[in-house]
Amino acid sequence: MFIYFIDLILVFLNVLLMVVGVLVGVAFLTLLERKVLGYIQIRKGPNKVGYIGILQPFSDAIKLFSKEQTNPILSNYFMYYASPVLSLFLALCMWFSFPLSTYFLNFSFGVLFFICCSSLGVYMIMVSGWSSNSNYSMLGGMRAVAQTISYEVSFFLILLSFLIMVSSFSVYDLYLYQQLIWFMFMCIPLAMIWFVSSLAETNRTPFDFAEGESELVSGFNVEYSSGGFALIFMAEYANILFMSFMFVFFFMGGNIISFLGFIYIVFISFLFIWVRGTLPRFRYDKLMYLAWKSFLSVSLFYLFYFFGLKLYLFTLII
Repeated sequence: MFIYFIDLILVFLNVLLMVVGVLVGVAFLTLLERKVLGYIQIRKGPNKVGYIGILQPFSDAIKLFSKEQTNPILSNYFMYYASPVLSLFLALCMWFSFPLSTYFLNFSFGVLFFICCSSLGVYMIMVSGWSSNSNYSMLGGMRAVAQTISYEVSFFLILLSFLIMVSSFSVYDLYLYQQLIWFMFMCIPLAMIWFVSSLAETNRTPFDFAEGESELVSGFNVEYSSGGFALIFMAEYANILFMSFMFVFFFMGGNIISFLGFIYIVFISFLFIWVRGTLPRFRYDKLMYLAWKSFLSVSLFYLFYFFGLKLYLFTLII
């Protein structure tokens, strides 16, 4: 009983350290974004708070959480306040599939857990847009939901291709199968589609249609201020970090035992920012055509290809 209790304490400490690490990572990812966008636009970016602006994220957090919290009179009060909290909670929950050394968290259904949490994130966007009871936030929420659902189809078909190839739901098994060659070299088109789908999933440029029109202002979170806005913002950046982590695990070997694995994660996060600073916004109908006519057909083709390959290898073994 005592050993079981000690194990639970260790698991709790592991989770706590991971959540704190993710939140600090989110803070410095926002700083990296502002710095990179600054240099892309030939300016300095934040450089006043602390040494070369290193304390800017914490200054922003204090400012946001100490501002007055607005409450739209016609809003659905409980759901209006609960959705940003649940949004960040789901974003942090996805990190539980991160293969820690504790067996309790390195569970065998990590990929399935990621799919469940990722799918639930759509509901938070929908509830945020609807509960504000504003036409603009509702329209922004509908756009974001339609976009996310469209890209989730090809996103999960790609995921299914690798699950068929690896024959396991464990995230750690993806690392074991890439000891000799990265999956990226086996299927570059899938890696590119995954990255573009990740951009669409996280509502990033060039797919930020939730805030695409001047009337929509900021999309589904237009009525939020202070802490509510900060939580939605943090959830978005936690998702960006997690999508970078998943890209590294699925296509770049997933070697998080070494320091190099984390360099890869930072590099993919940097690509998200680089795309934002470089590309103009896509047109909404072209976004939908890209999802349903191009990405869906390619990811389906690869799914059948991997399925056939696995079946062929299975018959050879028999």
